[in-house]
Amino acid sequence: MAQQQETRSEPSGEEQDGSGYVVDSEDCEARERAHRERGTARPITTVGNPVLHRECQDVTEFDDGLAALIDDMFASQRAAEGVGLAANQIGVDLKVFVYDCPDDDGVRHVGVVCNPVLEELPAERRVLDDSNEGCLSVPGAYAELARPDHAVVTGQDAEGRAIRVRGTGYFARCLQHETDHLYGRLYIDRLSKRERKDVLRQMAESTPRYETVPND
Repeated sequence: MAQQQETRSEPSGEEQDGSGYVVDSEDCEARERAHRERGTARPITTVGNPVLHRECQDVTEFDDGLAALIDDMFASQRAAEGVGLAANQIGVDLKVFVYDCPDDDGVRHVGVVCNPVLEELPAERRVLDDSNEGCLSVPGAYAELARPDHAVVTGQDAEGRAIRVRGTGYFARCLQHETDHLYGRLYIDRLSKRERKDVLRQMAESTPRYETVPND
């Protein structure tokens, strides 16, 4: 996920709090830097690339290859100045995303989720936030999109252990956005035809700040 339009020993980071959620807000700088320095930034796929428009394969091997991919994803995310990145955004057909995203209280969250599933919220907790949203795969474009301001994602960490991640505000938006990616859905697919057309116009009129993969 792109940043919002307005300005706004290495620990594992996979400890869980008393409620069973991952603690992803501690030692963020050290954990992100370690991944990024091991990794290599890759170009970003853009809307129209087939890998973005189909459900990705489940992660079944939690090995050195996955660890190297995650390192590359953190490096790619930083190079593109994003706050979240799904594997298919660098052309890899696997259900894994990384994030380095603040919530609305300014708390930074850094982590990785494999095989994410977004939990359905009960009606009384579905408070919608219609803030703007952007995507590294739709560079230079933004649109308002209503999403719940609270999200819980279940999945696995880089070693295959079961995890739960929760977020509020902007971080909740990030968790929903990246999970969508891995099921072949971009945020523009949730817009009206008119809104989608406007976003694609914005993209056509802008120049990406980072390397992208040509669709032709």
